[in-house]
Parts: sequence; structure tokens; C-alpha cells
Amino acid sequence: MDFLTVLISRANYWAYIILMMVGLYAMIAKNNLVKKIVGMSIFQTAVILFYVSIGAKQGATIPILRHGPVPEGGGIAHAALRHGTDAVQAVNYINPLPHVLMLTAIVVGVATLGVALALAIKVYKEYGTLEENEINQRLRRG
Repeated sequence: MDFLTVLISRANYWAYIILMMVGLYAMIAKNNLVKKIVGMSIFQTAVILFYVSIGAKQGATIPILRHGPVPEGGGIAHAALRHGTDAVQAVNYINPLPHVLMLTAIVVGVATLGVALALAIKVYKEYGTLEENEINQRLRRG
């Protein structure tokens, strides 16, 4: 495989890297606190998308145990169940752990975003601005 083929086949990862860099740039380079908060949210979204994408598996199914008669066909897992063995191979199933962890991360991210925006409102009411350098100057003055 040449470099261009690998590059195109991994386009989703490049999109996540670009999103991460945009979020990181916003957090570091911007002076406005709301822009920093939005950058943090973009960065977090890129990480969540990355973890969900690596949790995907081609040709796999969800890990739900079936009770009752097992249908004919269906591969190794169904054959093992038909013969009464518990040797269902994990290769045929998607690991739900990355998805569950990212659901938790989404909830934490929304809560963090809400608290950060609430603090930004408090800062604005206290200092009359959301620009970081102006707030620092006012803090240094006393």
C-alpha cells in the first residue's frame, strides 16, 4: 500500500486530529474565555469520536445472549450455541466498553461545559469582560 492509500483509508482519524488541533488552538491562543470553553468542548468531542471509532468492528454484532432456539447458519457463535457448548467466540462481538465510557464522558462533558459557562457568566458580572488579559490586569491592580 502506498502512502496516499493509507492516508485516504484513515480519513476519519485525520478529521479527529484536525478537530483536536482546532480545540487545542482555541484553548491556548484565544483570550476570550467563552472561546476557550468552546475550544475545550471541541477537543473533548474529537476525543470521544476517536474512542467511538476505534470501538467499531467490521462484521461484528452486539453482545446480547439469546435464549431459546438458535437459528441455523450465522457463523461460529451460532454453531457453538447449537451444539450446546459455551464456546462463543468474543471475536464475533463488539466490545461495548469504549461506547459506555464515552457515554459517561459525554455526560461529564456536558456538566463541565455548563459549569464553565456559569463561571464565565460570574466572571463577566464581576469584571465586565471575558478577555483573559483584561481580567489579569484587573487582578494585578488589586
